[in-house]
Amino acid sequence: MGESGEFQQHLEVRKYQLEREENLTEKEYQIAVIPGDGIGPEVVREGLKVLGEAATRCGFRFRSAQYDFGGERYLRTGETLPSSALEELKEMDAIYLGAVGHPRVEPGILEKGIILRIRFGLDQYVNLRPVKLYPGVWTPLKDKGPDDIDFVVVRENTEGLYLGIGGLVREGTADEIAIQEMVNTRGGVERCIRYAFEYTRKRNRKKKLTLSDKANVLTYAHNLWRRVFNEVGKEFPDVERECAFVDATCMWMVKNPEWFDVMVTCNMFGDIITDLGAMIQGGMGIAAGGNINPQGVSMFEPIHGSAPKYGGKNVACPLAAISAAQMMLEHLGEIEAAELIEEAIKKTLSSGHIKDLSTASGLKTDEMGDMVVKFLGEGG
Repeated sequence: MGESGEFQQHLEVRKYQLEREENLTEKEYQIAVIPGDGIGPEVVREGLKVLGEAATRCGFRFRSAQYDFGGERYLRTGETLPSSALEELKEMDAIYLGAVGHPRVEPGILEKGIILRIRFGLDQYVNLRPVKLYPGVWTPLKDKGPDDIDFVVVRENTEGLYLGIGGLVREGTADEIAIQEMVNTRGGVERCIRYAFEYTRKRNRKKKLTLSDKANVLTYAHNLWRRVFNEVGKEFPDVERECAFVDATCMWMVKNPEWFDVMVTCNMFGDIITDLGAMIQGGMGIAAGGNINPQGVSMFEPIHGSAPKYGGKNVACPLAAISAAQMMLEHLGEIEAAELIEEAIKKTLSSGHIKDLSTASGLKTDEMGDMVVKFLGEGG
């Protein structure tokens, strides 16, 4: 073999070594996947498709562990979440959830037994909900566009009325009394508010944090929220802070959504505000959220329901589930991949092929997922 041949062989060997070293150092994530009920499996399928393309392009890998938690399992076994499940989920890097809700299961059983149990059991104390209007998406707000609707709601996720503390007295009589207690701890309120300040600083947009409460009526609970908000706020002099009653918040979200940057609020109010947010950003078909434990395992999901009458028909819009996957990657630190997915979503929505974000979009579920993958492949 001549010198040129030996040199070429050396290059090939070195190339193989470099590729092997790169593969050995490639990040790998363990993702728990809970497709759930109704349209959940279909939209999650498309999210995983997009996630796979992003992983290939950005040099990381993921392994998905599938769990069948949902209505069918409950009807078959009477079990919502096995006792061992939380321990298994703690070993994951993230959880990807489709939807929970089955027409043959009484409302509340699956939601409490699966979603709330995971949130509480894994201490996912922040519910993070971006409210962002993308170009090409219709909003019911007249004269508002993408520059006006771009804020984030930080909702306390493990306290408040959702603890389920209370009871019934004289049940079934004309004198029946129903009691549901709102529980707010100093520690729970402070860690949520601190997360919101840190997120506002990191987001680095308007650097403005709004506390949405009802301190004029809920004088004990929301007096605590306001005191903690102002005390923690002193540690973030670069972040502007304001307080707004929740009823006024809803009014201004419709009239002047551009006033908001990041909002922090209690569990119940956050539940209501974020559904309003979903509507002004174009509907449930694009709305995604994260259940965050900054020190543990977080869960990401489209916020739409299971829509069982559309399950298996390949007509549901998967963009909310794909957005949830994008949020998951951002949370895991795969910023490049998250940005590529978001840009691909924008291009898909601006393509002119999607009529709206409902089941009457004009495209099949898998066709929309394929379109995002196509645009993702063209980016970067």
